[in-house]
Amino acid sequence: MKRATLGKLPGILALALALAGGARRASASGWDLINMPRGVTNVSVRIYALHMMAFWVCVGIAVVVFGVMIWSLIFHRKARGAVADVTMTHSTKVEIVWTIIPVVILVSMAIPAARLLVRINNNTKPQLSIRVTGFQWGWYYHYVGTHVSFVSKLSASSNAASRLDSGISPTSVPHYLLSVDHKLVVPVGEKIRLLITSVDVIHSWWVPDLGVKKAAIPGFINQASFTIAPNKPGVYRGQCAELCGRGHAFMPIVVRAVSPAQFDAWIAQHSAQQTEAAAAPPATGASRT
Repeated sequence: MKRATLGKLPGILALALALAGGARRASASGWDLINMPRGVTNVSVRIYALHMMAFWVCVGIAVVVFGVMIWSLIFHRKARGAVADVTMTHSTKVEIVWTIIPVVILVSMAIPAARLLVRINNNTKPQLSIRVTGFQWGWYYHYVGTHVSFVSKLSASSNAASRLDSGISPTSVPHYLLSVDHKLVVPVGEKIRLLITSVDVIHSWWVPDLGVKKAAIPGFINQASFTIAPNKPGVYRGQCAELCGRGHAFMPIVVRAVSPAQFDAWIAQHSAQQTEAAAAPPATGASRT
């Protein structure tokens, strides 16, 4: 029994590594697989720009530091007759310079970072509010001010392939563990506010391309906002990003961005359907509670 388990271990590890970056790989390629995604919202693009600025600052510092280090190792090694200087010297000017330079670098990074944090947490004047409630193991969505609400859970195809005795290869299932039965539909070009909470344990609503990652905490409402660029309709995938129990890997998030006209038609259709369903008399034999 142990041998059989050990024999499957490499495959299990490979699958785990593949799923670890699943939300990224669903829509990424090339350099984007190892770098932060640009995303499709006004905030995600700014986050990416700030990330790249910090990255190149770090690269520049590394080039200078390691360049001096390597140069010293090559040209001041003992084999070339170098003798260590054991005298201690002090230079106030040098200390001032190597204090000012790091301060300038840090301030130049801190100012745009602080501005971006203010923008990220600006949840005022939304054009659409959606209540998001996490539970084990799925998400409940309610469009505030409408009759539209639904539960979004792992798709049947992914659920079937996740069973060890199914005989279905996960690689044969499109968007394995990143597909749902009901997508969250939002309009492009409009500010969307999410009111995020949970009914059991802590979850986290995370969609990389939207630049949103917010904890869903029982008894507390977190807010997050995003605006998808008008020229970026499409499907964007994410996952629960907080270890929330044995079904944590089975809580994908799928957002479908459509034009405002398509969204209005979708809302009208689903609102009518749910209103009609609520008004319908119970089926014969159904219990009344």
